[in-house]
Amino acid sequence: MKRSRVNEIMAEAEEMILEFGFRLPPFAWWSPAEFKARLPQAQRIVEAAMGWDITDYGQGDFDKLGLFLFTLRNGDLRDLQAGHGMAYAEKLLISRRDQISPMHTHVIKAEDIINRGGADLAIELFGSDAEGRFCDTAGGQVMCDGIPRSYRPGEVLILKPGESATLRPGDWHAFWGEGGDVLIGEVSTVNDDNTDNIFREDIGRFSEIEEDEAPRHLLVSDYDKFL
Repeated sequence: MKRSRVNEIMAEAEEMILEFGFRLPPFAWWSPAEFKARLPQAQRIVEAAMGWDITDYGQGDFDKLGLFLFTLRNGDLRDLQAGHGMAYAEKLLISRRDQISPMHTHVIKAEDIINRGGADLAIELFGSDAEGRFCDTAGGQVMCDGIPRSYRPGEVLILKPGESATLRPGDWHAFWGEGGDVLIGEVSTVNDDNTDNIFREDIGRFSEIEEDEAPRHLLVSDYDKFL
């Protein structure tokens, strides 16, 4: 992706987030220079990969296959392993109309996917085989706001604003905005996007960025390069 396109997507996301009355934390607005100057106090933000995240999954067509995310908070895997402490994470996502976030599951992470407003959220679901691999003949069961709901292989679950679904490792899922753009909340166990995503297709989680202009704000994938 070109940096200019990333900057455009950020600006559009800022408008939508404000439209729904949500506020991002102060570090969201730091310039790259300010982030670098504050780095001694911001190590936890970097270590936990908190912040802006825009991906086209390495396929070069964000409008068709892509996702906007902002990681608001993220715990420590060591706390999860110990059974106490900060074992949770929270993200804000925007899925555009008919923009696919491709079929995947997670090794560790369980997540509540919450329609926070806008259009309907469509989630296509498949179950796993005995080894946890994608299975096009397997269904399963998810919790929808505390109510169990069984799904058939390939069934599309529609979440209206305010509704949510709890997805666990082994629940293979793809999602998109149905009929318009949708603001999504994600509350989950500790998140590591470098190791915990398993995609059905051979695609990447992060995008290669072509630096055609200066970054508006740093992406989590920029931290190693710029900081």
